[in-house]
Amino acid sequence: MSTALDQIPAPHDASSLTLVDQLVQWARRRIEERVFRAGMRMPSIRKLALDKGVSRFTVVEAYERLVAQGYLDSRRGSGFYVRERLAAPMPGERRQTAEAAPASSTIDVVWLLRNMLQTSARPERGPGLGYLPSRWLDGELITGALRTLGRQSGAQMLGFGTAQGFLPLRQQLQTRLEELEIGASPDQIVLTSGITQAIDLIARIFVQPGDAVIVGDPAWFQMFGRFASQGARLVGLPYTPDGPDLDALEALVQTWRPKMLVINSVLQNPTGTSLSAAQAFRILRLAEEHDFIVVEDDIYGDLCPPGYPATRLASLDQLKRVIYLSSFSKTLAPNLRVGFIACAAEVARAVTDQKMLVGMTSPELNERVLYKILTEGHYRRHVERLRARLDAVRDKSARMLERTGLKLFQTPGAGMFLWADTGVDSDVLAAAAHEVGFLLTPGSLFSPQQSPSSWTRFNVANCGDPALPVFLARYLDGVARRAS
Repeated sequence: MSTALDQIPAPHDASSLTLVDQLVQWARRRIEERVFRAGMRMPSIRKLALDKGVSRFTVVEAYERLVAQGYLDSRRGSGFYVRERLAAPMPGERRQTAEAAPASSTIDVVWLLRNMLQTSARPERGPGLGYLPSRWLDGELITGALRTLGRQSGAQMLGFGTAQGFLPLRQQLQTRLEELEIGASPDQIVLTSGITQAIDLIARIFVQPGDAVIVGDPAWFQMFGRFASQGARLVGLPYTPDGPDLDALEALVQTWRPKMLVINSVLQNPTGTSLSAAQAFRILRLAEEHDFIVVEDDIYGDLCPPGYPATRLASLDQLKRVIYLSSFSKTLAPNLRVGFIACAAEVARAVTDQKMLVGMTSPELNERVLYKILTEGHYRRHVERLRARLDAVRDKSARMLERTGLKLFQTPGAGMFLWADTGVDSDVLAAAAHEVGFLLTPGSLFSPQQSPSSWTRFNVANCGDPALPVFLARYLDGVARRAS
């Protein structure tokens, strides 16, 4: 009988380790990788014994050792729980108490990011990944641009570049924005190392400790930590199958007087919803009445086909109050870290100054590569192929999830994500999936407060492994049988 214990790489000859030692190593590794996170209840003694094919005595002994080593807490009548572990302080530093810890310490996505990188070579095992599999992308677009640059004089690569970014690329982005009916001169565009840096720069400029920032609930999890580290109060905006709940938004802005709203207007991550024109007008009216900034993240915009019912806020506002963000990491390559901010001229100057203070300039080599790709005429056809491939698997993935007992939030007509209610604690589901080699993203990560959730995000491009529905069905069936 093969168990997960067999998969644990031991520092010594495995034959020298007892079953208790192997189980302790297995649990410690899962805790250190944050598969089992602080406060999470460990599997019951009976369940773990059955899952691993060992005796209950072995599990009890392993759990007791983990308690002694500071990894677990034992709670009489309740079970064993992962203990909060503080990093050892550096010499001369004082250890922070839990009460004194910064807000960002509660935003824990490191375990997911680490495992995303580990799963990238096998995307079919990563239905929770946030990007498309490499076999769908076109490496020749990038290598062709690099070959072209390699034939040019290397002297142009020896300087710092410009803080605002490679001017020809900004001019090309001006043309692309005009196609979206967004007017922006090159001086209103600042190139960044992806959306993550764009959010970081905006947070540093506009957000002060105590400021309220409204974000989706659910929404992209990495930005939560960035705003929290600035001392912001994150306020969650609920979503409906038709998009953000604007009645709730009106109540939130009246209560919190926010500094800004951050929103995906097109193919929102993770719900897949897009703004209608009426919704976009209402958001801008609220922003005007209550004087808050709107940060529009349009990273999934190129996956939206022409004519799709979606409205960009910046096309209505023309960058007066809206700060528009986009990137090419979802359509070209995750490691081609080129994004941009389009905004009012005075905001662009402030962003450029902040960018210099944080990291001088963004890599001009990447910007030149992207410029070649966009101007040689192949990118548009590449994106059309991506849309077609997503269209071919989206409904198939949706039906598969429904057959296994999941309930979909809605089925978008474009994009890469499905938001599904599993009916169980998705943190525990993600841990169980990790045990059999699948990476899932639990819904708690998409909540600004990391609230417990039964929801999970699925990437339709990575749902083709036939073992995935088998795992989901067996797991949900097992939960139902234990509850009955």
